[in-house]
Amino acid sequence: MEPMRLNYHHLRYFQEVAKEGNLTRAAARLNLSQSALSTQIRQLEERLGHSLFDRTGRAMTLTEAGRIALDHAERIFDVGEDLVATLTSGGSAAAPLRVGALSTLSRNFQLRFLRPALDEGIELVLTSGNSQTLLRGLEDLALDVVLLTDPPPRETFPGLVAHRIAEQPVGIHGRPERLSHGTLAELLTSEPVILPTESSIRTGFDSLVARLGVTPRIAAVVDDMAMVRLLARDDVGLAVTPAVVLADELAQGRLASAPFELDIVESFYAVTAPRTFPHPVLGRLIEARAP
Repeated sequence: MEPMRLNYHHLRYFQEVAKEGNLTRAAARLNLSQSALSTQIRQLEERLGHSLFDRTGRAMTLTEAGRIALDHAERIFDVGEDLVATLTSGGSAAAPLRVGALSTLSRNFQLRFLRPALDEGIELVLTSGNSQTLLRGLEDLALDVVLLTDPPPRETFPGLVAHRIAEQPVGIHGRPERLSHGTLAELLTSEPVILPTESSIRTGFDSLVARLGVTPRIAAVVDDMAMVRLLARDDVGLAVTPAVVLADELAQGRLASAPFELDIVESFYAVTAPRTFPHPVLGRLIEARAP
């Protein structure tokens, strides 16, 4: 027997009730009778095999199954809206550019990459998070591009394409008075350092101190480049980052760069999914930043 298909009208009605938290108000917004709407919700619950609401008086709160269903419903309808916008406009640049960025990624770098789109007046929808979540969103077409510091593993995401858009040396940056040491080893043993958790930087730093045979003074290990920047500005320690993270402070002279080569490089990738109708500005952004 062919399985019963999901009724998307039921899903839309469910979404409205979930947002209102009240059957009467949702029925009024949908121009349906309360009894008809209640029947539609019951049919959806029967189809899914779970109660979607806890009913207390007139209030309707989502169950765990209801929260899962709402998350999926919103993604389904977002994709539907994207379908209409994309195909009716022929992929015109009027559609928002949906960008996912690793939460640790430098805000200054993101701004440099996206500046041409901003200059063209393109609306941006920015999402930050971990790489797995962002890449799943890219696969589901909920995002147009994901910005990372490492290419996605091919065994997990074989259909995605990683474009290397920049490569920047990592240095040590902080208040000028902290940088007056004769050697890198002396600097690292004398001054506290702020380390990002970003894998290539941390791996390179661990290798560096092992080669030098020193034990660094670590003031903080941070998973957010914006926080690295704030800590360096507040003189908590010296930041081990690409200069782009602290570009404004370096330009203003508030911070300076240590005169030592670390031989650590951080790469930046724009990851895309093959699409028949990609956002038209995206190719230009990648081409403009390609090494």
